[in-house]
Amino acid sequence: MGLNGHVRNEGSNVEILLDGDADGFLTRLKAALPSLARIDHVERSNVEPSNKGFVILASGEGLRSSGLPPDTAICAECLREMGSKADRRFEYPFTTCTACGERFSVVYDLPYDRARTAMSDFKMCQACESEYGTQADRRFHHQTIACPECGPKYTLYDAKGTEMPGGASGFAELLDSGAFCVLKGWGGSHLCSAMGVATKFRKWYMREAKPFAIMARNLEAAKDLFEVTPAEEEELKSPQRPIVLLTKRQDTPVMDAISPGLDSVGVMLPYSGIHHIIFQHLRSEALIMTSANPAGAPMYLDEKDMFGLGAEYYLLHDRKIANRCDDSVLKMYGSSRFFIRRSRGIVPRSINVGMEGVVLGVGPGENVTSCVSKDGSITPSQYIGDTENYDVLEYHGSAIQQLVRLRGIERFEAVAVDMHPRYPTRRVGEEIAAEHGAKLVEVQHHWAHALSLMAEEGLPSIVALSLDGTGYGDDGMSWGGEVIACTTRDYRRAGHLEYIPLPGGDEAVKDPARILFAIEERCDLESTRFHAKDAEVLRKLIPNSIKTSSAGRVFDALSFYLGACSKWTYDGEPAMRLEPMLSKGKPVYEFDVEVEGGVVKTLPLFKRLFEMAPRSASERCNAASSFVEAMVRGLVTIANEAADKDGSDTIGLTGGVSYSLPLARMFEAEAIKAGKRPVFHHELPNGDGGISAGQCIAALGALGR
Repeated sequence: MGLNGHVRNEGSNVEILLDGDADGFLTRLKAALPSLARIDHVERSNVEPSNKGFVILASGEGLRSSGLPPDTAICAECLREMGSKADRRFEYPFTTCTACGERFSVVYDLPYDRARTAMSDFKMCQACESEYGTQADRRFHHQTIACPECGPKYTLYDAKGTEMPGGASGFAELLDSGAFCVLKGWGGSHLCSAMGVATKFRKWYMREAKPFAIMARNLEAAKDLFEVTPAEEEELKSPQRPIVLLTKRQDTPVMDAISPGLDSVGVMLPYSGIHHIIFQHLRSEALIMTSANPAGAPMYLDEKDMFGLGAEYYLLHDRKIANRCDDSVLKMYGSSRFFIRRSRGIVPRSINVGMEGVVLGVGPGENVTSCVSKDGSITPSQYIGDTENYDVLEYHGSAIQQLVRLRGIERFEAVAVDMHPRYPTRRVGEEIAAEHGAKLVEVQHHWAHALSLMAEEGLPSIVALSLDGTGYGDDGMSWGGEVIACTTRDYRRAGHLEYIPLPGGDEAVKDPARILFAIEERCDLESTRFHAKDAEVLRKLIPNSIKTSSAGRVFDALSFYLGACSKWTYDGEPAMRLEPMLSKGKPVYEFDVEVEGGVVKTLPLFKRLFEMAPRSASERCNAASSFVEAMVRGLVTIANEAADKDGSDTIGLTGGVSYSLPLARMFEAEAIKAGKRPVFHHELPNGDGGISAGQCIAALGALGR
């Protein structure tokens, strides 16, 4: 446009100085934005130009008002280069440009310059320097620019760490042969193998039943194996490339070995250069691709640790991982995205909440994320894991420090923690609050769930069904089947599911038969699973056992009784195995739901179920659907009354149990029937991964914001 001035990266804002035609420039800039770029807002002021011509100035520290871009899948143009034998980047796995590639996983600090990334160890060759400095080149000032001459490299190793010939093509051949392998990627590593050896792989990995994810060669391969809706297709193809839960086309032995007892599998498409190169040499149409870490531990970053995984072969690169970042996982409910894990491709994207204040939410105890708030937006961290593991707790602390750096935070005004007195994250929050002289805010678990949903929708208040497995309640009991009416300042428990005992506490969570025993006892029925001495021991435990209103525990007992899950092997398994039954069933049986004093009576529902004693597969599916539909109806009845009292026309659904799509459909139908607008998650996780964001909102409310 013939304008004079400069442009400068100021951290997470960009300063542009021009000597004229600002309106015309902004119009053209917005029309020419690269695919990954987004303008949140523009501030204008009048100053005198300082130079002739237009130059790029050295980066400054800036405001750090938002995060840097997330990692995104390699673009079509880079793939074209990698596929051309005449191109100098032919089959080079670190081929990226300004429109694609790794960002968050390689950045140590802002501003986003090469010196602050894991690429600082690799000096650009003359050809890359030329591209970097040429304005017309699409790698102009691309910070992770690299090529085979100067960039990171992959090396193939055997189980002893000895280098092997073959590289990526040899690795593909090993995978086709059924070998168990480790592949180092952008934000961590994957354990991978051919789908045909899934049973053997499961036994070797010592993962009894927890589902594996797979990576399909392309969309066509995914459609051959799974049902794919248009909304699911869009997510699979998106630059974020999450794992999307898809319905199996066929329930074959191989598919059952991938996800035992479930009707869905987590599927992703290749997103990095190395994935595309491997599939180029691979005969298989899909691979098992699961995070490379021991159970409960974070993904390994160091090669020495990776060799301890006991795989047969390793394809590893020599670039450091600045930030761990697991694959994002989601399932679609219509056009709503239910994030199970919000991580690679999404983090560190911020969410505007319009509440000023610098606060921290440290998360709950399991499926943890942390979250910071500054300048009217919240920034959730990547998925961290279960903080009972010391290494995960260390990872939790480093992830908080990274958010502090990326957002330019010097001091927190408030730190929010879960009410549970024994969560390790609580101790972390208390220490940070003391260090910063910040206000410590206790946030009830299900209030945090509701607040995260409220923040997404931009609502001043909400009435929500907050349904999950466990949350420490105001009365010291284990909550989880709650109707919460709240604002940012406070909440009330409008209603809940009937309390049932948990014989042995946490042991009952891992043994649903105990929960069923307690329910049968309360219904004055003989146990169908425990007899004689075992029954007597449990009977004596019941009077002093903690009680729960958890929807998750109701699902556990229902799943066990109906034969969907006879043994707990991983978190959420009974409810996940119940979902296929709910999907197949119809609420054809009459289950009258009793609601007394804001309590949905679940014991009468179980009595009705026991009287039916469904035997055939269709009877069990219909009974499950009828039971859950009645339970949801009771909860929505309470929520509707609470919403009317508050003058609200919406009812929300949140919590880990809300990942059940049949339950979500029942909730939506009942809410509409009651004349209310149903509200669902779309940006923050339904489950405990969204708690830290809700904690941030509560902390801001406690500061009077």
